[in-house]
Amino acid sequence: MATTGTSLRVGIIGANVDYGWGSRAHIPALQKLPELALTAVCTTRQETAAAAADRFDVPLSFHDHKAMVQHPDIDVVSVAVKVPYHFELTMSALAAGKHVYTEWPLGATLAEAKEMAAAAKAKGVQTMVGLQARCSPFILRIKELVAEGYVGEVLSCSLNQAAAGIVEAPSDRMWRAPIEAGASSFTIGFGHCIDALEYSVSPFKDVSGIVSTQIPKWLNTDTGAMVDVTAIDTIAITGTLENGAVASAYVGSAPQHGTGFRMEIIGREGTLVATGSGGPNTSPLRLQGGRAGSDKMEDIEITEGGVWTPNDVPQGPPFHVAQMYRRFAEQVATGTQQVPSFDTAVRLHELLDAIQRSSDTGQRQPAHKS
Repeated sequence: MATTGTSLRVGIIGANVDYGWGSRAHIPALQKLPELALTAVCTTRQETAAAAADRFDVPLSFHDHKAMVQHPDIDVVSVAVKVPYHFELTMSALAAGKHVYTEWPLGATLAEAKEMAAAAKAKGVQTMVGLQARCSPFILRIKELVAEGYVGEVLSCSLNQAAAGIVEAPSDRMWRAPIEAGASSFTIGFGHCIDALEYSVSPFKDVSGIVSTQIPKWLNTDTGAMVDVTAIDTIAITGTLENGAVASAYVGSAPQHGTGFRMEIIGREGTLVATGSGGPNTSPLRLQGGRAGSDKMEDIEITEGGVWTPNDVPQGPPFHVAQMYRRFAEQVATGTQQVPSFDTAVRLHELLDAIQRSSDTGQRQPAHKS
């Protein structure tokens, strides 16, 4: 796909100025990256699209996503909306021959993710899924240390994350209540965490798990009604990694206070620990390590090679998204794999499906069917 000048021209679907991941993370990231130009914003109403274009000084605004993805001045389409709409919007962008960045989860189901990945391959375009932990300098440093043999042979690893969960919400947040929406602690919180573990250490070979809805009703704060919930909020698994290590993970929603993120990697020659107040895909982490013969853990600094963004990119979600965009720009320019693609997303969707099957049957499952 030809571009003009030196910048890839990006159009974001989901850029409301008042709420949403697009305005919180994508736009602040793009504003600091010279190799990408935020060229268009799209929301469901012309007035909100115009407001976003005015607020962020964007040349084009649309309320019809089909018009935006077909516009000749757009090279990359970013889909940053509710999960149930990922499939339609992503497929539309692919049909128009655009490169696409779709947030995680790629689809509401594995079947949707597979169809999107196949469509992207057929079109020959570049894709990226928003698994931002893979571009976290902290996760990159852990991966580097494991590969260098800091811990030696990996024997076991574990992760734990308890985030403050939903027990009440206004009407416009209740779309997440049914499991069919594909936007639960299982798909989002657990998905990001377990991907960080797999990327750092090794993919899962097999898995046994329990998934549950421990809070089956939410309070609608607009109406005062209690709403039935089927979205999964508690996940506990064990399994074997392809490198032979044993792994365990718990991710859940805490009704009151979240306790943050913790990942431990234990090897014959050392131990690595990562902790943070938020998830590995959005927050900075503290890294600590200890080698054989040492009686204490020491702080480990990240390397400059893991920071790809300008110094003035806001920390938190914009930083992690900016890391993704910068590598995606390189991928589009060179055609070499730099970022998690739609195929990467399909593999993660397969793992989640295996965990669901294990929970349903009470039996250990292969992490992937192929």
